[in-house]
Amino acid sequence: MTSPHSSSVIAIGAIHYDTIAHASEPIRPETSTPSRLSAKPGGVATNIARALVRLDVRTHLVGTVGDDGPADMLSRQLHQEGLVLHVLARPGFATGQYLALHNPAGDLAAACVDDSVLSEAPEDLFDAIVEQLAAGASEETIWFLDANLPAAMLARLAGLARPGRLIANAVSDAKAIRLRGVLDELDCLMLNRGEAATLTGLSREASSEDLAAALMQTGLKSFVLTSAAADVLVLEGGKLHRFAPLKTQIVDVTGAGDALTAGTVAALSKGYGLTEALPFGLSAAALTLRCTGALADELTWDALADF
Repeated sequence: MTSPHSSSVIAIGAIHYDTIAHASEPIRPETSTPSRLSAKPGGVATNIARALVRLDVRTHLVGTVGDDGPADMLSRQLHQEGLVLHVLARPGFATGQYLALHNPAGDLAAACVDDSVLSEAPEDLFDAIVEQLAAGASEETIWFLDANLPAAMLARLAGLARPGRLIANAVSDAKAIRLRGVLDELDCLMLNRGEAATLTGLSREASSEDLAAALMQTGLKSFVLTSAAADVLVLEGGKLHRFAPLKTQIVDVTGAGDALTAGTVAALSKGYGLTEALPFGLSAAALTLRCTGALADELTWDALADF
């Protein structure tokens, strides 16, 4: 199947060096566990940008790194993969790093992140880059922001990232709150139950339907609300739609949510509406769950269309 023409995507957010441990037995505290370790590029914006290139979408990645070895490695690999990079180095900082520990079944036992290079960045760090990209953007351009960006920077970028559509990912329970000031400026927000609870003030035990109802009162135009293996709720045109995740073997949960976002954004860039695009995101998530790491080797537009 030939991929339809797509508009470009400009992704702004985290560029991390990920170390992923897959334990051969359940992880126990206060002792070492035999494991397989792998190191790969990571960070929500980076994961999504890498996937988008695989899905035949011209993608710009805007972010920051330190002045260290991981920064050089990441820049070389991401450039080789076809991304258009706009990366600023911050001397004195370490490149963002993420460490994830997975049990044999693929579930996440624990994770740690050091992202001070971005979380402590000045709010105008990317202004010149974004202004330059905005000069060449169109109404079809998709701007993507992740909540690894500081709240003040998110507010600033939401005003600069035009023309085009503005999509964000809430990233985590702890970081979702950073988006609260820009919700009414977003064309779509991708988030899970925990992040929705953070944004709405409801309990994490609230039903997906109650969380969705509360999100509809925040000024959001549309959203995609995931809930692990339960149904995905999508708001489009003032109506709530329900989708069942695809059943698949689970090897590693790393990046599955990012893959859902990437598949959905790729379809949006090719002219699909949100509810039409979501099934492509579900296919991307299913492909990613059955492999190690945040990017499935078999991820292509044809694979999603035929899944």
